[in-house]
Amino acid sequence: MAKAKSLFRCQNCAATFPKWMGQCGECGSWNTLVEEITPAEETTRRLRTNNSLSEEEISKKRVVFSQVKRSNAAKQRFSTSIGELDRVLGGGLVEGMVVLLGGEPGIGKSTLLTQMILQIMLERKKAVKKMDDLKIFYVAGEESPSQISLRIDRFLDNEHNTYSREEIGESLVFITTTDADELNFLIKKEKPDLLIVDSIQSLSTSFLTGASGSVGQIREVADRIINTVKAFGIPTFLIGHITKDGVIAGPKVFEHMVDTVLLLEGERSDQLRILRSLKNRFGATDEVGLFQSEDYGLREISNPSELFLENTNQMVTGAATVCLMEGTRPLLAEVQALVVKSQLAMPRRVGRGVDLARIQVLSAVLQKHAQLPLAFYDIFLSVAGGFRIKEASVDLGLAVSIASSLSGKKIPQSTVFIGEIGLLGEIRKSPYFERRAKEARRLGFEKIISRETHRDIRSLLKDLNLLGKEKQL
Repeated sequence: MAKAKSLFRCQNCAATFPKWMGQCGECGSWNTLVEEITPAEETTRRLRTNNSLSEEEISKKRVVFSQVKRSNAAKQRFSTSIGELDRVLGGGLVEGMVVLLGGEPGIGKSTLLTQMILQIMLERKKAVKKMDDLKIFYVAGEESPSQISLRIDRFLDNEHNTYSREEIGESLVFITTTDADELNFLIKKEKPDLLIVDSIQSLSTSFLTGASGSVGQIREVADRIINTVKAFGIPTFLIGHITKDGVIAGPKVFEHMVDTVLLLEGERSDQLRILRSLKNRFGATDEVGLFQSEDYGLREISNPSELFLENTNQMVTGAATVCLMEGTRPLLAEVQALVVKSQLAMPRRVGRGVDLARIQVLSAVLQKHAQLPLAFYDIFLSVAGGFRIKEASVDLGLAVSIASSLSGKKIPQSTVFIGEIGLLGEIRKSPYFERRAKEARRLGFEKIISRETHRDIRSLLKDLNLLGKEKQL
């Protein structure tokens, strides 16, 4: 008879060892090894399963390519009824699709999926006038049903809502267990149309020792749930925690097991929420969805450029409009610069939404090739709307805003800047230029400054009359 199997697993890198050690031999982390014990009956069951397959069972598991039917499952999507979420998923949910949604505590993960549930019910009601045959499981591992109900009431009280609490009926079912095996049994018995697990770290299985949320528990629980929902074709959302480093908590293999990994980002002090796709087997991985946090929940941002533009109708010193790409979506944003005489031996370079290294490089280029005396000035850069800029195509707008603030002269109205600046002061063409230019024209910008109009930054600043004597500050 098989004995219980004991091993020690690192909670940081998931490496396993036969005995405890103070330091992980793989990643070097200290005091991260936790003992896991697989009971004897589970070990026996796995040995029996692997060593006693009949010829009929083997033939079922062996499939020749010519016997495989062409599947249209990836094309037969159904909408989440939230446009920004559909965009990131690649057009909607696929049968049996497993989505891992991560994000910081309080960022809005549960709120987003709760709104998705209610929106699906609303669209279902509009289409078939009833929801009796719709069944959605919500695994409440971290909150009680009454707490989730309060969040639903907050959304139902929204003035844009068109249906009541009574109309939800029995379509939404709360599952209060944290035992993964009990959950698997309920899924096989009830076969819901949609499954939400909030959160995967709250579930555990009795076949492994260790607390819920440990590396071994997450791997085992996820494996059991994913195998079950894929067998029945149930679209599933798994909410996951993130570590202090901003990555999904748990073993890296967990992210490989799911079909899609989404990350909800944003600052708690800011209303902007960005939904990014880190992995997607059924769509692009460079799409983003934009939301704005409101009292009732998250509101989709249908025209994000309007959120990031502040002074499009007036000329302001130190402000320039740039066009950046988030996924396949062009966004217009306003960058602002403040250049003041420094009182320090080493002038400061401060950026809000702009990388510090980019500010330092642009300052050096402007000082070398445009002869701007920036070595004696503090430079502060900011992006309106709380957005973070990560691409080099905004270099041109940042450089012009710095020169404008230094000289005290305004930038021409209805002008957008698109281009990267090299270390030699040359202006380089940005990828997806035509798409960016089209978005700028759609929003009423008459003049587009880029590689097509100027070859280097000095000639551009000269044409804009921004090379004059600096403003006395």
